[in-house]
Amino acid sequence: MKKLVATAPREAKLVEYEDRPIASDEVKVKVEFAAPKHGTELADFRGTTPFIDGKFDDEWRMFVQRDKDEPRGIVFGDLPLGNMFVGTIIEAGADVTEYKVGDRVCSYGQIKETQIVKAVNNYKLRKMKPTDSAANAVCYDPAQFALASVRDAEVRPGDCVAVIGLGAIGLIALQLAVKAGAAVVIGVDPIEHRREVAKKMGAHFTFDPTQCDVGYEIKKATGKMGADGIIETSGSVQALQSALKGVAYNGTIAYAAFAKPFPAGLWLGQEGHFNQAKIVFSRACSEPLPEYPRWTRKRIEDVVWNMLMNGYLDCRDIVYPIISFEESAEGFCKYVDREPDKSIKLGVTFK
Repeated sequence: MKKLVATAPREAKLVEYEDRPIASDEVKVKVEFAAPKHGTELADFRGTTPFIDGKFDDEWRMFVQRDKDEPRGIVFGDLPLGNMFVGTIIEAGADVTEYKVGDRVCSYGQIKETQIVKAVNNYKLRKMKPTDSAANAVCYDPAQFALASVRDAEVRPGDCVAVIGLGAIGLIALQLAVKAGAAVVIGVDPIEHRREVAKKMGAHFTFDPTQCDVGYEIKKATGKMGADGIIETSGSVQALQSALKGVAYNGTIAYAAFAKPFPAGLWLGQEGHFNQAKIVFSRACSEPLPEYPRWTRKRIEDVVWNMLMNGYLDCRDIVYPIISFEESAEGFCKYVDREPDKSIKLGVTFK
């Protein structure tokens, strides 16, 4: 059997492995479909993540350097690649009562042929019907961050909403804004295919930031008022500048991106200073959430899972392209790292 790993920065490879025996509270899953992340996982793959030599200190609520004798946060060689998988349980431990052999499930995990997952008190191991969409299931993770950003942007019926960055999180957020009854929904991305998918999902306007002044276009599309809420997922300095220009007076920018250090050019004066814009950093897994105790990460996960399984959200056009497991090493390098303009969220199918 094989699994997908990063052997060095920007180098992916399928390597052989053997499964250990499962514990009494675990199940083994034969994988049928899987997907990586295209944001934070890409930073790991490129070796640019701050978690290599740093870590987030929960007590101080700040990033600190790792001690010299402390393990690095990312170690290449056998670094797992992948985020979500769908498959069928082929073995269950003696203490497992909520799942049985033959159940179709989805959970977090590496791109590999089998998974061993805790199956006692683990709500993240989600049951699926045979007819449920695997593409929707592997969007379980980005859908959480999309829902959190829509709520943090305070999107309401009748609002004007812009989504900057039309990857999986952005396109799901755009769908949610449309379904929430936003009067004007705007999608922004330099990749034409992503803008076309946004139109299919209900966007009233789409803009290519390399071809226009996005902030100005948002103002024009909203009758000079600007967007009540802007969801920024790209992490680009130009995108944040455009959001500050395009947001309405006292509007909200939900900043969902995990941005790299910005170069010179971000100007928090001008529109940001005059229009009293609010920037809310949005992250579904930072608890407690702004609406705690009513909203927790588990509630967000439960809600989006139901949306994905009942068809309220449709991610079939988001999982693109879909390649075979045998192609996944080269496919990860190409579609996630080197040529991300040719993908939205990579899907991997197992025969």
